[in-house]
Amino acid sequence: MKKSELIIDKNFITGQIDRRIYGSFIEHLGRAVYEGIYQPDCPFADEQGLRKDTLALVRELQVPIVRYPGGNFVSGYHWEDGVGPKDQRPAKVDLAWSVIESNQFGLNEFADWAKKANTEVMMAVNLGTRGTDDARNVLEYCNLKGGSYYSDLRRKHGYEEPHNIRLWCLGNEMDGPWQMGHKTAEEYGRAAEEAGRIMRMMDPSIQLVACGSSNLDMPTFASWEATVLDHCYEQVDYLSLHQYYGNAADNTPDFLANSVGMDQFISSVVSICDYVKAKKRGKKQINLSFDEWNVWYHSNEADKKLEKWVQAPHQLEDIYNFEDALLVGSLLITLLRHADRVKVACLAQLVNVIAPIMTSDTGAWRQTIFYPFMHASTLGQGTVLNTLVKSPVYDSGNFGDAPYLDAVLVMDEENEALTVFAVNKDLEEDMEITCDLRQFADYRVTEHLYMTHPDMKAVNTEQNPDEVKPCSGGISKVEGGRLTAVLGKHSWNVLRLEKNRN
Repeated sequence: MKKSELIIDKNFITGQIDRRIYGSFIEHLGRAVYEGIYQPDCPFADEQGLRKDTLALVRELQVPIVRYPGGNFVSGYHWEDGVGPKDQRPAKVDLAWSVIESNQFGLNEFADWAKKANTEVMMAVNLGTRGTDDARNVLEYCNLKGGSYYSDLRRKHGYEEPHNIRLWCLGNEMDGPWQMGHKTAEEYGRAAEEAGRIMRMMDPSIQLVACGSSNLDMPTFASWEATVLDHCYEQVDYLSLHQYYGNAADNTPDFLANSVGMDQFISSVVSICDYVKAKKRGKKQINLSFDEWNVWYHSNEADKKLEKWVQAPHQLEDIYNFEDALLVGSLLITLLRHADRVKVACLAQLVNVIAPIMTSDTGAWRQTIFYPFMHASTLGQGTVLNTLVKSPVYDSGNFGDAPYLDAVLVMDEENEALTVFAVNKDLEEDMEITCDLRQFADYRVTEHLYMTHPDMKAVNTEQNPDEVKPCSGGISKVEGGRLTAVLGKHSWNVLRLEKNRN
């Protein structure tokens, strides 16, 4: 059995967790909206056509914020098409995904859905085919109480009170040549600065996210971030990161090492943000919004065969297996280990489209990746301690030495609890971990959840929704102020320790 050690000190803190790190994403793409969260003719629909079964699972995940309406979709979107009487809404061509958008679901319906899902809206504006004027207009519609054209239009549409959306994305992946209205770094930096300036004139309380690179492999990565922030540093609060991970080569150890790549990516972007701050002799710290991340590759071949110019096709519908859940767990741990700078993150996406939740006309179910996300969202609150992991390593093809153990410890002072999230990536051996907890000598293990499966490719389906699911009763204890736990081979683990109140 391999052995690893976690080294922590309650005075050595990485950062306070911003709950928005457990955000997600709904784009007008595939069946995310239509048949995902909205399906009026479905037996599970409420009086607004919102799927109650989906809402129940989203509430189970406790997602604090959801990004909307895109994604690539937003760069060609006219938000006005999706508000007002439904019989007057035009169907439009969506060039981003080669489909027809009916506009039967829009901004106001999403705001209603968000309230029912116990979440907040993270709104994106179209800086692709539109620009500053559109940004201020949609902000006026959403956030002003009344007395102006767009705020009164909202009231006319039946929404007397403003939506009060606080977090706004200034476009989406504007460096990408696939993006409608894509721009150079200079062009986008100026557009983001001007849109942000005008939006803040209308509502100084909002927070703004500027587009970073579309992914780490973009040829302009780093120079894009530096140039964009050089223009809009004073106006924005966050810089976005996007990255998806795949296993097309079917090499599980290399696939699971992608958490190393995410860690390096985050560190690089933090360095760029701090460089711009230093260059400008600035006082404001730019934090990160990792507002698109997930595993995405299973559906690539199927999507090549889709018919174009139809409504809500089965698009980007990855069916996630057990090894995907292990990587998602490791990526969540990586985000938490950067909680000092990553303040917003969005699992992309939430329903049907590369998502933890799947639906059909007869029900909704949890994919394998649902569980690590739910555990992190519900139990990962408080302060991340600087968790040093002493673990054996293996040689991964893409990232060199990769640790067999990914782990982080979260201190929840309000509830007098500790939570350890850990992934054992070893495919052959269990692992014993230890941690000196004498600073928490009166804490005891109250729960050890774990998730494993003999088949790395095992999936959950509507017919067999519980093939991969967590269990309780893992092997762990605290004796003499020292935590000892056994992590099964290829397993996701959650150790919950609480103060002994006897």
